[in-house]
Amino acid sequence: MTTTQTTAYTTDVIIIGAGPVGLFAVFELGLLDMKAHVVDILDKPGGQCAELYPEKPIYDIPALPVVTGNELTERLMEQIKPFNPVFHFGQMAETLQRTETGWRMTTDADTVIDAKVVVIAAGGGSFTPKKPPLKDLEQYEGKSVFYAVRRMEQFRGKHLVIAGGGDSALDWTVNLQPLAASVTLLHRRDEFRAAPHTVSQMRQLVQDGKMNLVISNLTGLKGSDGALEALVLAEADKSTRELPCDTLLAFYGLTMKLGPVGTICGQLGIDMRGGLVPVDTEKFETAVPQLFAIGDINWYPGKLKLILSGFHEGALMAQQAFRYVYPERKLRFEYTTSSSNLQEKLGVK
Repeated sequence: MTTTQTTAYTTDVIIIGAGPVGLFAVFELGLLDMKAHVVDILDKPGGQCAELYPEKPIYDIPALPVVTGNELTERLMEQIKPFNPVFHFGQMAETLQRTETGWRMTTDADTVIDAKVVVIAAGGGSFTPKKPPLKDLEQYEGKSVFYAVRRMEQFRGKHLVIAGGGDSALDWTVNLQPLAASVTLLHRRDEFRAAPHTVSQMRQLVQDGKMNLVISNLTGLKGSDGALEALVLAEADKSTRELPCDTLLAFYGLTMKLGPVGTICGQLGIDMRGGLVPVDTEKFETAVPQLFAIGDINWYPGKLKLILSGFHEGALMAQQAFRYVYPERKLRFEYTTSSSNLQEKLGVK
């Protein structure tokens, strides 16, 4: 008979999700003397940034003209280091129960954490790629067919076909073109759902003869032992042809699975809105006191799913969380530029 040992902790705030918004929440909470434990199903921090596009450039982080998902995660981890957060990686929030003072969370690894406040920063949930319905696809996956770019160097010198018409397909077309031996963008029509500037960059590369654009439908794979040799394409006139390549990056979108977070919210009586958690924009608190939601997981009128919006939400969340964690103390808002107390916490001299 196998027994599992329960590990118990007590802290001020539990954060579900170690993506950029969850990490920045640690910082905002720390400025107000609140300690945080962070639970994430991944084995490392960064959330979608680290898992889906670690080397993809991000352009809308204030003061950073361009930063990759990995770099942003590293900078956030450095920023929160003075506050000593405790991470529980590779674990999933399984149950959330009310206690006399707040919450008790249990993970699927039998970790039990008591806290006065819980913050859901789980992004849109866990994402899985939509796969093209192709025969024998599985034998190529992870060898010559991929759905994400973990390391750009992996594609150096490859004869690469990128399939898709959204931001991921166009961004990686532009960014991998200098590395690959050849790049072909494959899409079913000559219209794209990506940022206009990136589409213009792609078309200029085609015009300059540095890459190819093929308008067709992908219907099959040719190769052996996981090594891709060509793609089978169906033309508008219903004829077929082969497109030689040794690597396929397929960007057909992602399927969101909310998972246990949705179940927990349902059990607490939260009326979800399209799989998202409604919040009060004054505090980013849900309809349940002491339970907050920040980042892509929440909904409110005018919501923008941007990392910088999540940062703002985390700052306001921390103000209300303080009132629950320290009900006897008066909240003094201080600027980090003028407070010697905050500068001491941050190790700034």
